[in-house]
Amino acid sequence: MQTPKTRRVRLATSAMLALTLATTAAACGGGDDEGTTADGKIKLTVATFNEFGYEELIEEYNAMQDDVVVEQKKAGTANEHQDNLYTKLAAGSGLSDIEAIEVDWWSALMEQSDAFVDLSDPEVEGRWLDWKTEAATTPDGALIGYGTDIGPEGICYRADLFEKAGLPTDREEVAELFGDWDSYFEAGREFVEKVPGTAWYDSSGGTAQAMINQVEYSFEDEDNTVIAADNPEVKEVFETITANAADGLSTGLTQWSEDWTASFQDDGFATMACPGWMLGVIEGNAAGVEGWDIANVFPGGGGNWGGSYLTVPAQGDHTEEAKELAKWLTAPEQQIKAFEAKGTFPSQVEALDDPALTGSTNAFFNDAPTGEILADRAEAVPFIAHKGPKFADINTAFQQAIQRVDEGQESADEAWDSFLADIERLG
Repeated sequence: MQTPKTRRVRLATSAMLALTLATTAAACGGGDDEGTTADGKIKLTVATFNEFGYEELIEEYNAMQDDVVVEQKKAGTANEHQDNLYTKLAAGSGLSDIEAIEVDWWSALMEQSDAFVDLSDPEVEGRWLDWKTEAATTPDGALIGYGTDIGPEGICYRADLFEKAGLPTDREEVAELFGDWDSYFEAGREFVEKVPGTAWYDSSGGTAQAMINQVEYSFEDEDNTVIAADNPEVKEVFETITANAADGLSTGLTQWSEDWTASFQDDGFATMACPGWMLGVIEGNAAGVEGWDIANVFPGGGGNWGGSYLTVPAQGDHTEEAKELAKWLTAPEQQIKAFEAKGTFPSQVEALDDPALTGSTNAFFNDAPTGEILADRAEAVPFIAHKGPKFADINTAFQQAIQRVDEGQESADEAWDSFLADIERLG
């Protein structure tokens, strides 16, 4: 589940130190309580953050059970959930029977895979898109996470502003403009020339993040060795973004800042990278603004931004019952219900073909067939980009370097050198 605050989560040094000290805790006892109710039923807790769409599902599951009662523990932010997760994982006790894990934390937690139950089961084989399952599978073949939502990306755009620039407004014609990043930026240069005062995209940082998500190994390699300084793909993203910002394509704003939020209301920009969960953000920030649409395309192919998994910590007292609950919550039919409740976009193959998904439209986005579009975008994703233990810190340094160029604090060359120095300090 990806949100503004989720993306800003950084793996604090103390939390990471606690994580590296964590050991397999199967013998360390149960969750936050004794794991049973007063009348002797098994009590299972599910720890989530933000919105997973589980409220009604848990009520449904409880109604089906004679011997199990499920309680959801929902943190207000991903930060709170992550801090609790790392602290109790290190302590060897206190975790919920099921813990939700955001995709950006995944590689760090895979180093402690023994602390989680192997969820492999013939009943779930083929349930998810291949890249969703592969990211949750250890080198020795253990599946330690059941996929929940994903963040397939399209391009959201202001059709009214496109019309002002003389660009196509029909979403199929717009898709033809954005076959790769070069054509996307070229259209942007044409746009800012014809519509002075309006940027092409919402922020350099957000666009850079979308591009980095298309690099399988950006800042760290598969062994989690830091490669950011010498990776030509990282340098290319940096140079491309800073050059286009110099051409006036970017607002110069930081995503999630107050000024960025305000820019939705004053024709601040015309396009933005748009994972499924971003639709609600746009609709909220752009309330009353007409002209938004979404194209079934993403420059350079598929891209995924966000998503989560359900895990079963080995320290729990009722791991088999927790596994059954996690299996049920992530079944295609349940994920469709979660999508209908909160818009969480499913990662299950069968769910992507469900008429409830493919037939869904969004009135705010010119009645776009958003379910069908995002299902197509999900099918186009080749992998989840590797994000190792240092990804969050390096990505923060990368974003800050780009922002310094945007704000005129440093030249592109100076900012790149500063980024290299940050990498060296991170070790």
